[in-house]
Amino acid sequence: MGHRSAVAGTDGDEGSPVGRLAATVERLRREVRAAQAEADGRALIELAKGILVERLGCGPAQASRQLAELTAQAGVTPLEFAVEVINQASRDRLSEVTSAFLAATAPADPPEGHSSAVRLRTAESGALAADDTQAVADSLLEHALTPLGAVAVAIWALGSDGSLALAGSAGFSSAEAGRWRHVPPGVATVARRGLTERSGDWIRSLSETALPSIGQHQHPDGGRVAVPAGTGGRIHGVLEIVWPTPQEIPPPPVVRQVEALAELSAHTLETYALQHPDGTPVPRVLPDVSELMDLADGLHDPALVLVPHLGPDGRLVDFRIHHVNSRFLDPAGRPRGAVSGALLLEAYPMAAGQSELFDRVERVYATGEPFRAHRMRLTALVDDVQLAAVADINVSRHGDSVLLIWRIEDETARLASLLQHAQRLGRIGGFEENLLTGEITWNGQLYSLYGRPASESPVPLEELPSHAHPDDAVAIGRFLRTLLHQRRPASAAFRLQRPDGVTRHIRVVAEPVLDSSGQLYVLRGAYQDISAHHWTEVALAATRDQLAHTEQQASERNRLTLQLQHAIMPPTQAPLEVPGLDVAVRYRPAETQHLVGGDWYDAVVLPSRLVLLCVGDVAGHGIEAATSMVVLRNALRGLAVTGAGPGQLLSWLNMVAHHLTGAVTATAVCGLYDPETNTLRWARAGHLPPVLVRGSEAAPLPLVTGLLLGAVPEARYEEHEVQLAVDDTLLMYTDGLIERRDRSVEESLEQFLTLARAVPPTLDQQLDRLLTHSRSDTDDDTCIVGIRVA
Repeated sequence: MGHRSAVAGTDGDEGSPVGRLAATVERLRREVRAAQAEADGRALIELAKGILVERLGCGPAQASRQLAELTAQAGVTPLEFAVEVINQASRDRLSEVTSAFLAATAPADPPEGHSSAVRLRTAESGALAADDTQAVADSLLEHALTPLGAVAVAIWALGSDGSLALAGSAGFSSAEAGRWRHVPPGVATVARRGLTERSGDWIRSLSETALPSIGQHQHPDGGRVAVPAGTGGRIHGVLEIVWPTPQEIPPPPVVRQVEALAELSAHTLETYALQHPDGTPVPRVLPDVSELMDLADGLHDPALVLVPHLGPDGRLVDFRIHHVNSRFLDPAGRPRGAVSGALLLEAYPMAAGQSELFDRVERVYATGEPFRAHRMRLTALVDDVQLAAVADINVSRHGDSVLLIWRIEDETARLASLLQHAQRLGRIGGFEENLLTGEITWNGQLYSLYGRPASESPVPLEELPSHAHPDDAVAIGRFLRTLLHQRRPASAAFRLQRPDGVTRHIRVVAEPVLDSSGQLYVLRGAYQDISAHHWTEVALAATRDQLAHTEQQASERNRLTLQLQHAIMPPTQAPLEVPGLDVAVRYRPAETQHLVGGDWYDAVVLPSRLVLLCVGDVAGHGIEAATSMVVLRNALRGLAVTGAGPGQLLSWLNMVAHHLTGAVTATAVCGLYDPETNTLRWARAGHLPPVLVRGSEAAPLPLVTGLLLGAVPEARYEEHEVQLAVDDTLLMYTDGLIERRDRSVEESLEQFLTLARAVPPTLDQQLDRLLTHSRSDTDDDTCIVGIRVA
């Protein structure tokens, strides 16, 4: 009997010691939950009483009686009426969200009897009273998210280096939370993707994104949302909410409610850093703006200290220039006092336009991620005159302030530097010769061209023949006569013989300068080393014959490739004799011969009386693609006689493609049609699915999974079966039929479906019509296989 009593107690017999203990634990849990709810409600009721004291000018006792009388008249609970009083008094963002949410949702309250307004205010009260972010997560899940069907929540803190740290979570096990304490910068997760979307990233199902996140094994198919948690234009982290089942994007009121909860989370992230190992919260210590001013004054570059300027609604609208250092240079030349203290968009209204400087500063302030740019264009508008400068930009956030550093280039020095670099790269040397004084000026590049040290005297133009090849004397003489006697600009090409024995091909260009009386007194010009150009012309002449020979070889190669392709893939094929089924195929080669590709098709009756239908496309063009196409087509035809299904056939064909020389990759669709049952089993390997035309409707078959051929050594391919009816038409095709350079594949496919809905009397007419009206502009091969059930 003692044994039976023990078993009964284990099964929950309230008369047993274990049963009584379990009942006591459950009772205490209910009392704790009731006490927590009562405490939350009492805090809101006391706040409502305080509002009535201020509004009515009465004492606490009278405000309590007034609240009770108004509650009775309204016919609601004291807690619900207290929330309404708070909403009317505050008129904050939470009140707006609550009103919109109540107007768009069903009037029925949750089982607890609390309205959505009570839940939101209770969540806000718990969040604002919490000592750390963990308590905020617990309050949000219990009061606001569980009624929405959510099962877990995570609050991520954004680090200055772009990393994410789990500041608080609820609904996850302690082991799972421990694995996600720190996410390094650059790691793609659901929370990080939410940072790039200002309005949040709503994910229908986690399994559809292939992104990792906390609790991914617990709810792999559940819905998620990641919303940036920010205040005053600054993002402090991300609020991530988990649902157990796939979710569609909810109505706008619910979206705004989630955004309000993210803003609540941001207040705690703004106040507290992460926890100590012992679990105690660590208050954030932000650097004072005076420290940043001292840092700016110690820099050798012009710097501005910016502080956020918020609008009446608490949102960031601009940045105030709090301080400029002594090295500050304004692009418009204004003194520092005219800029310091002004708003950034007032001082530089063009910053929001061409240079996007304001957007960069706003992004740095929001995320903490520094920004650097080389040679950004700065534009200022002063006295209705637009002034511009080029500068190197560096923007970084320090606490609640932003440090903006710019180094404006000296335009004159920059142009002089550019001229020097241009002369060096172009191997150009300039000169000026004064005929009255005999003074000659050369730049450093001209000494280098002549192979003379800078300590030697420059060579006058009249002595040029003695430094040139004798065969160039006639050209140099013509150049000097035109310049000195006819007094007109002139040029000449000659071979310069340098003292070091090197011969360079040089072009000299010069112009005469006349005084007011018309007398010639200055010659100025430049020498350019054109040796590389000369030898290029020689090499070009030598390669023309080789190019002609190569073109002839390429033409012969393309001709052989095209003959091979046409021999195996004729544009039309004799119809198959299958009772109750019309089969037709079409092949259109590329119009440009060098684009001969690897598109292929096949339609054949197997020994099992099943009909093999397939199309494929080998990556690339030319004879390699054509020969690979032959191998895959023949291999599939041989494998099909084994009686295997389309999924197994593609798996074997993938092994063939992977082990071919040259790492061949291809896409394909393979189907087996049974004429007796009118059923089609098919599979795909990275290819567009077949299109079924039934009556006046045309739609692609469901997209089954299947990796392209040759990508990995082994792959599995999912099969799908479709039941065809009389007059149904099934179309298999390659992408050359629909692809356009200016449109997405989805848009091109929709146009193809519109064209396919018009069904001509015969299948041949339908395929010809599809080829004729195809809007593809890629000049690629095209294959179509069509069947129609008779």
